[in-house]
Amino acid sequence: TTALIDCETGVILDIHCSMKQPHDSQIAWQLLTRNLEKLTILTADKGYDWELLRHKLRSEGVTPVIKYREFGWHGIANNVLLDDTTYHQRSNIEATFFALRRKYGEIVRARTWFGQFRELVLKCAVRNVELALDAATG
Repeated sequence: TTALIDCETGVILDIHCSMKQPHDSQIAWQLLTRNLEKLTILTADKGYDWELLRHKLRSEGVTPVIKYREFGWHGIANNVLLDDTTYHQRSNIEATFFALRRKYGEIVRARTWFGQFRELVLKCAVRNVELALDAATG
């Protein structure tokens, strides 16, 4: 499961579920193309390290802040150049996943892929409604 989350508000913008386990970088572009108008900066972990993805994001005007896999000194040097403050916003995404698991449980009860997808989307939608209500009352 891959999700696109607004780091400032915690709102879940989009979710992608697959039956197989494709590489994150391969499904990222599919998820991002549906939401390019909402993006200015993308923070992601090393699982999304794909030069073509970075190139596509830059051509669309989105700044990629994606850690490089450290296969050699190039990866280490590029990671040193990343803005740590911006990259640290990724922790908001992990916090959102933690909140979803804690509040709604770690288990998906549906047996079919489509049932599991609907269950995850429903959990995300309820989370977004809760965030909107909190923002309206607080």
